[in-house]
Amino acid sequence: MADYRAPRDDMDFVLHDVFNVSADWQQAEELADMMDEDTATAILDEAAKVAENLIAPLSRAADEQGVSFTEGKVTTPDGFKQNFKQLAEGGWVGVTANPEFGGMGLPKSLSAQYEEMLCSADISFSLYPGLTSGAIMTLDLHGSDELKQLYLPKMASGEWTGTMCLTEPHAGTDLGIIKSKAIPESDGSYAITGTKIFITGGEHDLTDNIVHLVLAKLPDAPAGTKGISLFVVPKVIPNDDGSLGEANSLSCGSIEHKMGIHASATCVMNFDGAKGWLVGEPHRGLPAMFTMMNYERLGVGIQGLGAAERSYQNALEYAKDRIQGRGAKATRDNNAEADSILVHGDVRRMLLTMKAMTEGGRAFSTWVGQQLDRAKYGADEQTRQQADAMVALLTPVAKAFLTDTGLESTIHGQQVFGGHGYVREWGQEQLVRDTRIAQIYEGTNGIQALDLLGRKVCGSQGKLLEPFTQEVNEFLAQMSSKHDWNAERAQLQQALDSLNGVSAELLQKAGADENIISAVAVEYLHLVGYVCYAYLWLRMATVAEQKQAEKPYLGAKIKTAKFYFARILPRVNALVAAIKDGSESLYLHDEDEF
Repeated sequence: MADYRAPRDDMDFVLHDVFNVSADWQQAEELADMMDEDTATAILDEAAKVAENLIAPLSRAADEQGVSFTEGKVTTPDGFKQNFKQLAEGGWVGVTANPEFGGMGLPKSLSAQYEEMLCSADISFSLYPGLTSGAIMTLDLHGSDELKQLYLPKMASGEWTGTMCLTEPHAGTDLGIIKSKAIPESDGSYAITGTKIFITGGEHDLTDNIVHLVLAKLPDAPAGTKGISLFVVPKVIPNDDGSLGEANSLSCGSIEHKMGIHASATCVMNFDGAKGWLVGEPHRGLPAMFTMMNYERLGVGIQGLGAAERSYQNALEYAKDRIQGRGAKATRDNNAEADSILVHGDVRRMLLTMKAMTEGGRAFSTWVGQQLDRAKYGADEQTRQQADAMVALLTPVAKAFLTDTGLESTIHGQQVFGGHGYVREWGQEQLVRDTRIAQIYEGTNGIQALDLLGRKVCGSQGKLLEPFTQEVNEFLAQMSSKHDWNAERAQLQQALDSLNGVSAELLQKAGADENIISAVAVEYLHLVGYVCYAYLWLRMATVAEQKQAEKPYLGAKIKTAKFYFARILPRVNALVAAIKDGSESLYLHDEDEF
């Protein structure tokens, strides 16, 4: 596997040249004194060193060794404990945590770049600090002052890690039927009893304490999701001064033996009357947990992006070094007995597809991060509300489209390697295995598609689509004088019109056909994804033209934009045709005909 190198130039280009995030930061009272372009550059330069030199070199060996489970204890691969300690000492666990509790307080548009680097270096390792960040955010937003003071400094420093305990053996996506119980105790705590499965980092040896956020039901809980409460349940109960006290009544029953992410402990957790403390209001646990889901789901999408970037780097290096066959006369090296496989059209097709989708994905994740920042720090209510609407629309796309196309890119990389991509020695097959889970956890991609089309678009009668449509139309109007991009501008306009057209058609048909939303939701999400990327590629291309004289490497950016419009955006035509078919072809078969 090629040595990982963080794409720092492209990250800076997207952050500062395309989206001008510094202007947003300077308008935000919470960020103005701590964040500017120079500071962001310094932070990301250091983050690149961490990813390249600390995390990435251990990835393949850690995958080979995996985690082990003995008598209720999980041992992580050799070097993980030392690396996590070094990561924590550098402040990298609490990059987004509230500075009041020792975190860096980075805006999401910036932390998204760090997350990508960590995921490119090793998705398995990234999950331990990643889940901790989510738990920190939830406690900070919903926990009492007492809970925050007790837990957040230790978690932000990386002394303790965090988990999210939602799923149970009989309840996957349907959390309304969970059976975990919380019984009030006389001291104000609750006795938590139940079993949770698929708990990332539920048990490990990286830290002395693990803080579990657990969904459970009180005795008087209403039925369904409206009866779920959220509790903080530590592995070791802390004393009032933050020192560790007695072990809690919980245990790891087993770990899962998985297709990928072998170095990440995926645990079955048993809570046997464990002490827990209520987070937020009774019966409001699910809304509390989901306040950070926009961030977490973008984070999972970034796992797909990070793997895609690593795959591209690996495949590109291999393609340049692998000498085999002869190219056409125009590309042939007449001084060699064979050419690199980079001269072959199919190899170029795969590499350019990976490049276009990865760079488009980086722009997309940064753009969604900017919307999250505006929703949180926006200078006025209108800005915050519009950003909130964009986040609601784009979050399921960020999770599902980035991971679907991320897997596509890792498979393209594997194909470039040929037979060497199928054997463990080169490490490419690990990326395929590790990326596959990202389409499943944090809400499967099919569920994300239903959320987008059913809840967001149809549920709002198309209103949530309007801010996106308005932004793209305004950009297209501004481009009217850029004759070099007339063809691409027309393509984007046509794709946007097609999106709006099928959206209106689905709104009209949904009342009469109860199957139509579930039948076309995935194709609809992909349609939105390709239109988003087309918009962002045109933005990047026009900025690249302006900046090319001072940054010559942007010439490749312009050429990649041309490739995206010529070879990838036409996929929307097939998606529109499938959406227009509706549910008819899916429901022709009776059950016994499958």
